[in-house]
Amino acid sequence: MRYDLTDLRLFVAIAEERNLTRGAARAHLAPSSASHRLQRLEEELGVPLFERRARGVTLTRAGDALLRNARQVFASIEQMHADLSPYATGVRGHVSVWANTHATHTFLPDDLAGFLKQYPQVSISLEEHTSPEIALAVANDEIEIGVLADTETEASVELIPYRSDRLDLVVPGGHPLAARARVRFAEVLDFPFVMLHSGSSIHTFTMNAAAAQGRHLNVRIQVRSFGAVCRMVGAGVGIGLVPRSAVPAMALPEPPVIVELDEAWAQCDLQVCIKRRASLSGFAAALVDSLCGGGERRQS
Repeated sequence: MRYDLTDLRLFVAIAEERNLTRGAARAHLAPSSASHRLQRLEEELGVPLFERRARGVTLTRAGDALLRNARQVFASIEQMHADLSPYATGVRGHVSVWANTHATHTFLPDDLAGFLKQYPQVSISLEEHTSPEIALAVANDEIEIGVLADTETEASVELIPYRSDRLDLVVPGGHPLAARARVRFAEVLDFPFVMLHSGSSIHTFTMNAAAAQGRHLNVRIQVRSFGAVCRMVGAGVGIGLVPRSAVPAMALPEPPVIVELDEAWAQCDLQVCIKRRASLSGFAAALVDSLCGGGERRQS
């Protein structure tokens, strides 16, 4: 079919203005030229796109379909420009990273910032996903690097130790559990919980751990970050489970009390996930080395 982006921009402008003359002006075309282009576009597509009325135009069903798709085309073009613009300013490489909630909200921000300072010619996109999704995406070559929980996976991937961490119970000051040095998970199930949002890996894991005990958690509120969990717990809303590394270092107005969770699964180490080290691009390999280097420094 013979039509171009100018034709599509004109069509979108007319559709949104509901008027050929105003749409032509928005597309910087004379009304006669716009009318000719629109007629040619309809002929190429083989369907009428507008119903002409005395006060303007309205979309046909085919026009509605084209408008939806044209908007998607222009959104994709804008995203393409956004993806390419860093290269015009000297960026020569891009690495996509998927990470679970734990890594995204604790270690990765500082570690990725350090890498980007060392490699100013690289850009990174970071997306939050569950550990099974990450392993599958790496195995299917959708991404080069993932960061996930140290769990068994059936995906054909390599796992490299990244960070060591634990899940701790956080409780309000004055709570019946606050004087305990450690506690079993079964002992806390009668208390209301402050939880991370649904879909996060720790939310799913905690709910499954309760189900394994034949119980359902009393979730009073769900929030978007570990810091918010700690603030809510400190304010007395409930108790929560957070990685030890996520407890805010700065003083909170009402800091929670940390109680060690006496469960083997409370050890929640993180791994960098790749398909094969030999197949990594240069900058991806450099990022893996940066994340996994200096084992002593990386122990929490």
